[in-house]
Amino acid sequence: MTGWQTLFYKEVLRFWKVGFQTVAAPVITAILYLLIFGHVLEDRVEVYDSVSYTAFLLPGLVMMSVLQNAFANSSSSLIQSKIMGNLVFLLLTPLSHRAWFVAYVGSSVVRGMAVGAGVMLATWWFAQPTVVAPLWIVAFGLMGAALLGALGVIAGLWAEKFDQMAAFQNFIIVPMTFLSGVFYSIHSLPAFWQQVSHLNPFFYMIDGFRYGFFGQSDVSPWVSLGLVATALAAVSLLALHLLKTGYKIRH
Repeated sequence: MTGWQTLFYKEVLRFWKVGFQTVAAPVITAILYLLIFGHVLEDRVEVYDSVSYTAFLLPGLVMMSVLQNAFANSSSSLIQSKIMGNLVFLLLTPLSHRAWFVAYVGSSVVRGMAVGAGVMLATWWFAQPTVVAPLWIVAFGLMGAALLGALGVIAGLWAEKFDQMAAFQNFIIVPMTFLSGVFYSIHSLPAFWQQVSHLNPFFYMIDGFRYGFFGQSDVSPWVSLGLVATALAAVSLLALHLLKTGYKIRH
């Protein structure tokens, strides 16, 4: 294997060795969300015509799990390596910053998609949503996981201790995920909060992902695709720059 492939394999093996914690636990959490919200709001909320609330909720939970776990993978790996001091062994290798980026983001995509597939399989029997456009599902799933994996690289480089990483996740990632339309359609919000929701890039990832199931969305999937692609390019370039300069890992 080449250098980046070895690092990629190591990162995949790292989370797979504790699969119950990194894969099974998020699946169980998503099932609990589905049971609670689906039971309470099934007969009280109608989002799309001929689509039950539980069916509407399922793609949102899948995508939320993909995003949160993709971010957690790269960010936790980097912060653990920095604090434990074993990151120096990677710095001694001739791996380029591009190899680091591909390995960390690639393994984040694998974990995010694995958790997403697990959530889909575990919750499918609650409500079987139709699959109208599978390519949209795959495109937004992969791009969303890559975007959060790259953001996790940035957060892992920036944070110097676990408290900072926890603050980044609890005050940025989790609120933006929960306020992105996972549990509701933004059309049910007042006009002001609808405009605020359009400023949240997570909204476009989840809305575009949901379009692949129902063929309905709050905004055009092409608009969502363009915005997500732009955000992915911007975050990736920033992450590559920080890796190239050795931000907080070489100085």
